[in-house]
Amino acid sequence: MSKGPLCLVGGDEWSDGCDFDAALLEDANTDTVVVLTTAAAYENPKALVERAEAYFSGLGAKVVAPELYSRRDAMNPSTAEVIAEARFVYLGGGSSGGSPMHVRSVLSDSLALEAIIATWHAGNVLAASAASGSVLFRHMVDTRGGAFTQGLALLDGFTMIPGFDEWSSDKVHRTIDLAPPGMPVVGVERRSALIHRSDAGWSSEGAGAVHVYVGGHTADLNALPPLT
Repeated sequence: MSKGPLCLVGGDEWSDGCDFDAALLEDANTDTVVVLTTAAAYENPKALVERAEAYFSGLGAKVVAPELYSRRDAMNPSTAEVIAEARFVYLGGGSSGGSPMHVRSVLSDSLALEAIIATWHAGNVLAASAASGSVLFRHMVDTRGGAFTQGLALLDGFTMIPGFDEWSSDKVHRTIDLAPPGMPVVGVERRSALIHRSDAGWSSEGAGAVHVYVGGHTADLNALPPLT
């Protein structure tokens, strides 16, 4: 079976303008979303879970939020089982976008990551916002300075700048200049999403915009590699 729908959100998830979430619930054919707030471990993850609960309640869905803040959590078989059985997994970013470095250190080579990959590869929905979206790539943008570092490598062949509408032009140019030759760089604004569905390819949805750059020039979504 091909991978399920993928939703990469620029930030400010679970807020006005994120109208794509209702369609993702339909894609998943579920009324339950497994929310992982690893990226916000040092911010106030409980508040982020409460925001998700209120938001998805308005869409007729409930939230299950297992604790996934440490390596111990990530290696917990019970937590991995909850994730593996989910039809819709959503990795939140948090009020400041979260810490991609913390997400990487917690999830790398873990049972939780194996479960995330397994449920997505089984055809279920995977969504990730801000830091949690950027860390899914092999070439992860270091949002502190715009250079690149190693991500979790679920996605390859392109990369993502989350919170693009908050980036300075200098940081944008730095990231584009440092990208491997020919690799698309996608800037996703807050309350916006880059979405892939196997039957429709890539789309841009939400309140803001998605920007694509290849070799220093603007491009469109057709420049992005297919997910097979």
